[in-house]
Amino acid sequence: MPAIAVMATAALAVAACSSSSSSGSSTGSGSSSSAALTASAPGITATTITIGSHQPLTGPAAPGYSEIAPASAAYFAYVNAHGGVNGRKIVYKYLDDGYNPTTTASVVRQLVLQDNVYAIFDGLGTPTHLAVESFLNAQKVPDVFVASGCDCWNQPATAPETFGWQLDYIREGKILGQYVAKHFAGKKIGYFYQDDEFGTDGVKGLDYEIPKSMVVARQTYVPTNVNIAPAVAALHAAGAQVVVSFSIPAFTALLKLNSLKLGYSPTLVVSNVGSDAITLSGLLESFAKQGGATVNGNQLTAGIITDGYLPTLGDASNSWTALFKKVHDTYDAKAPFDGNVYYGEAVAYTFVQAMLKAGKNPTRADLVNAINAGLPQGPAVAPYAYSSTDHDGITGAYMGVITNGVLTQEGPVLTTDTTASGAITTVTASQQAAPASGIPSP
Repeated sequence: MPAIAVMATAALAVAACSSSSSSGSSTGSGSSSSAALTASAPGITATTITIGSHQPLTGPAAPGYSEIAPASAAYFAYVNAHGGVNGRKIVYKYLDDGYNPTTTASVVRQLVLQDNVYAIFDGLGTPTHLAVESFLNAQKVPDVFVASGCDCWNQPATAPETFGWQLDYIREGKILGQYVAKHFAGKKIGYFYQDDEFGTDGVKGLDYEIPKSMVVARQTYVPTNVNIAPAVAALHAAGAQVVVSFSIPAFTALLKLNSLKLGYSPTLVVSNVGSDAITLSGLLESFAKQGGATVNGNQLTAGIITDGYLPTLGDASNSWTALFKKVHDTYDAKAPFDGNVYYGEAVAYTFVQAMLKAGKNPTRADLVNAINAGLPQGPAVAPYAYSSTDHDGITGAYMGVITNGVLTQEGPVLTTDTTASGAITTVTASQQAAPASGIPSP
């Protein structure tokens, strides 16, 4: 399938120079507030910043995830309408890779070598982005805020251009694992996970916290094969009373439906990656309908245990939720306001933070240096790990349970590291409110 190109560009009513966000000091090369805007790097002109991405607009990861890039584009449109980044409008070009690493390699080369993007932003998927990480670092193209929690993005010595963003899967596995070990002591535990670094990193974290004697089955899937019935049957046969799943949304839904066919009802503990309640509910109803059945998606998601590293959608009083809902309603109203949309807007906010910090006429190296110097926490519920020696992103999450189609937080925000011995501790600092303008400060 040919790549689908989508651009969020500057066709907005408010002039680029009108924003107060263009003032203030920064660490970039052209940092003087009175300096003229220049074409300081590939993808940077006096009026625009062009960035690119690979996204699964089609294929097995498209359900839910195809909403992420349009949501980022919506936040960029909001920023552009309020003066842009230091007077420049963000042009966001994202190409469909179908969650196929071969296609990812092709479209990213197009973005870098033909379209001359300034940076690759939020490229989605562990197996897909692994196909381009080395290329981007060899080309010295900033590879920022990969949409994957693989710990493999944290290699500043060998991949200095690459940065994660979301909670990495090892930390997430530890937080989920601690919950399982505490709340399901004496139960038989099964693992269901994607057969790549996404799944294996998650399992590494789980195994740090869950005694191996509790784990009675480990079953994997590959995203190109939807026949997971044998894996579910094996979990059932092993007597797993709790199944911990590191799966993309379509395979979380398939896990649930295949279990129902067997009359098997384990408690599901699912990685944030595959547990957005709205996405899951729609998938469950759609897949069941294809099989000639009618189900209530909200009823089937009820009781799923998961984690969150952004504020919950159900907390309308949270300033970040209110901000992103406002942006969604203005620029992305056709999409559901779900966890994927929230993710897309939140990571776009972080990119604007980094660009403002990179300076008025930034080089590519300025963006990398700005992130290495650390970023404010923003919409994340736990601090970022960013430094010159650590390219992981968000460092913690809270546990929650899906109830009536909404994730309800249970307990405090927890933070940890990626080691077996690292403690899981409570985050004591409160989250800062979203800026009234909706635009980060330089």
